[in-house]
Amino acid sequence: MASSRPSTADKRHTFHKLHEAGCFVIPNPWNVGTARYLQGLGFKALATTSSGHAHSEGYADGAQSLEDVLDHIHELALATDVPLNADFENGFADDPKGVAENVLRCIETGVSGLSIEDSTGDDKNPLYDFDLAVARVKAARAAIDKAGGEVVFTARSEGFIRGRPDLDETIRRIKAFVAAGADCIYTPGIKTREQIEATVKAAAPKPVNFLNSGAFGFTVSDLAAMGVRRISVGGSLARVAMHAFIKTARDIAVDGKFDGFANLITNPELNAFFHDDLKKRQP
Repeated sequence: MASSRPSTADKRHTFHKLHEAGCFVIPNPWNVGTARYLQGLGFKALATTSSGHAHSEGYADGAQSLEDVLDHIHELALATDVPLNADFENGFADDPKGVAENVLRCIETGVSGLSIEDSTGDDKNPLYDFDLAVARVKAARAAIDKAGGEVVFTARSEGFIRGRPDLDETIRRIKAFVAAGADCIYTPGIKTREQIEATVKAAAPKPVNFLNSGAFGFTVSDLAAMGVRRISVGGSLARVAMHAFIKTARDIAVDGKFDGFANLITNPELNAFFHDDLKKRQP
């Protein structure tokens, strides 16, 4: 008989422990099937991807509603036995009060962690003013504490992927976010060893998540040596799948060729994995 599944509290405790030492990869599934397959490969935690899920549903990144995102997060949290971190974008609110209210709703989905960005979604003014950005972090922290404090809170500074690649300003925000109560720091878009090490130093003693979404040449061992605690891949796995789909579909539409179907994983292989996975989950 299969063992009982871990509770939400169990998963949250595990997620906190993962951030205490070492370095782990937290890949980003975009639906239940990819989440369960990644779990089956032995990854110790997973994270949602706003872009991966949005594109799979026919939306641009950031265009989904709060309700759609909460439903998706809840679905993945229920479907998996490892901790799940939620890409909660900018908290779906500008003002700190709204952020706090939405963070409480996100916690109710059963996640083990969540992240809040300092990005406004406005190309002309892509980052919240410093004081407001800090106030939003404080509001998210207070909401998590109100809910029991078990959820790992990641504060994100988005300058490097929002057209404001200013390392000094990023470091300023990192230090302020740590002081405001962030459990983990995430600065997507940094790429060089110098930027990574500067981020780790600025966040210390809090752990840092590095977005390894491109061919930067860094291995897990390389990033661990730089002091990175957590490595995510954002929407890159989803884009791998979409890229293969688009290329193969175009080959069929334009050239009448089906070469993209060569060497695919077979239907029986996938059936076997998900059949065995379901058996493990049944009491």
